[in-house]
Amino acid sequence: MPRLAINLHKIAAVTNVVIPLLAALFIFFGVRNSKWYHIGSVVFGGLFLVNVYLMNFQVKYAVLRNFGIIGQLRYMLESIGPEFRQYLYLSDNEERPFNRTEREEVYSKSKNEDSTSSFGSQNEFNEHEIKIRHSMFPSSGYGGYKVVFGEERGISNIYAINKPAMISAMSFGALGESAVRALARGAKKAGIPINTGEGGYPKYHLMEGPNIIFQMGTAKFGVRNEDGSLNEYKLRKLSENPQIKMIEIKFSQGAKPGKGGLLPKEKITGEISSLRRVPMGRDVVSPSHHIECKDAKTTVEFIKRVQDVSQLPVGMKLCLGDESEFTDLVKEMKLQNVFPDYVALDGSQGGTGAAPKSFMDDVGVPLFPALRSVQNILVKGGVRDKMKIVASGKLINPGKQIIALALGADVVYTARGFMLALGCIQALQCNKNTCPVGITTQNPGLQKGLDIEEKAERVKNYAVNLEKEFKEILSATGSKSYKDLNEKKLYIPEIEALAMCE
Repeated sequence: MPRLAINLHKIAAVTNVVIPLLAALFIFFGVRNSKWYHIGSVVFGGLFLVNVYLMNFQVKYAVLRNFGIIGQLRYMLESIGPEFRQYLYLSDNEERPFNRTEREEVYSKSKNEDSTSSFGSQNEFNEHEIKIRHSMFPSSGYGGYKVVFGEERGISNIYAINKPAMISAMSFGALGESAVRALARGAKKAGIPINTGEGGYPKYHLMEGPNIIFQMGTAKFGVRNEDGSLNEYKLRKLSENPQIKMIEIKFSQGAKPGKGGLLPKEKITGEISSLRRVPMGRDVVSPSHHIECKDAKTTVEFIKRVQDVSQLPVGMKLCLGDESEFTDLVKEMKLQNVFPDYVALDGSQGGTGAAPKSFMDDVGVPLFPALRSVQNILVKGGVRDKMKIVASGKLINPGKQIIALALGADVVYTARGFMLALGCIQALQCNKNTCPVGITTQNPGLQKGLDIEEKAERVKNYAVNLEKEFKEILSATGSKSYKDLNEKKLYIPEIEALAMCE
């Protein structure tokens, strides 16, 4: 059967002849009959001039030089291709990073709507999927949830949380003012903390009154000296704010491990320039590492320094790479008797506002194997009781969160889950300042579509419904507390395969 195809050569050739002919005809009738014909003269005359420019003067696009204005259709279709695929062609389970069924679950929870499903799961049931083992005798009670950061060191400024999910790092800059305020207001309503991301002084996070985890990235925005080193005075003053409950030192993140943060120049306003003390009109690229941290010894010393200056629980965020490096870091912690209050472990499937595609696709260890490795290293090192583990990386639903806790985490982070609660439609334009729902943009015209109070309520609903379903799954495993969870509560295919071979 012959292939159905469009002959662009012929269409373009005909179009490039018809446009000037129509322009000439409208000019003729405009002069001879009625001036109203000159509307067509202007339209087709303009198209003719555009066509002449595209085919004879511009040199950037070969398609436009060969086909003229018809070639522009190619770029128009390409620009709306993601939307066509999302809404017309892809099935409910095909999209990435989150498919339609995953997003709909978050939307339903955030709107307090029924999030149940019917007829059966649309997921693959294969050798790669970890599943939660249920018990024949589900528990009849819930022992509550409480994690206390800083208790291992016995500091006075401990910080306790009573819900298993926290809002992960999202900065003002990556997100717009309205989105940050909605998340912060929703966090306060839900009684959960929010991480500021590495955006400098957390003006809009603080404005809504939630408990805050201040993240110190490699550029140390908000607490830096001009050479990129830590300004202890600024950190001390910020830590004195009663809303700041913990400090998180970011060493790397899952979406771009081994590379510093990136804020495209299109998203830098005068206010962001002032808060971060960076120039406008230029991409802001953070260093790949802290200037103070050259090896395991200096890294542990830096953690101790931040603990002493802030007098708050201090965590370290990283994406696991070389396991031997983390093992050496733990050995150095024991040698100096200095331990972070928590390790925030970010899987390579983590999200970000902007990153090189090669880093997002090919660098870093995914969360679940990374969790098992870190848990085992800490246990073997005899220091698991010295710190908490926080897990992050596509943990937008209670099932995945339970799996993370069973693999060793004490609490979970999610950023994109709460972005979806705000109304994110996964347009994949976070790095372009053109977010159609006003979340990841500094454009006031786009931000006006995001009502802060309405979205804050959705953030609260999502957090509350996450916890509700978390309790139900925990009960199904026969557990009353997250502390009862371990690998025995999971079906892990490769472990089962190894057991069968023994």
